[in-house]
Amino acid sequence: MENILLIVNLVLAVTLVLLILVQKSEGGALGIGVSQDNFMFSRSAGNFMTKATAVVATLFIICSLSLTIISRGELAPTSSVLDKIEKKSDDTPSIPENKN
Repeated sequence: MENILLIVNLVLAVTLVLLILVQKSEGGALGIGVSQDNFMFSRSAGNFMTKATAVVATLFIICSLSLTIISRGELAPTSSVLDKIEKKSDDTPSIPENKN
């Protein structure tokens, strides 16, 4: 099951990248040069490519989360880092004192 989700996740990632690259650029990096009329009444908001990108992005996130949940079940429980530090502190040699 994990391998199938991994392949689906990879296909969704490639599809998402291609959908983003194919979309029409609106120009004006980070909103510079975009007029308010164009911003408020943009016809591209309901565009097919925009909706397809949103759907593929949602599927990608769901697939990624489910892949994480599935792979997390296989992890063995571990001990705390503080427990390891306390065990090592018993084995550490003492520092010799300087008697000058």
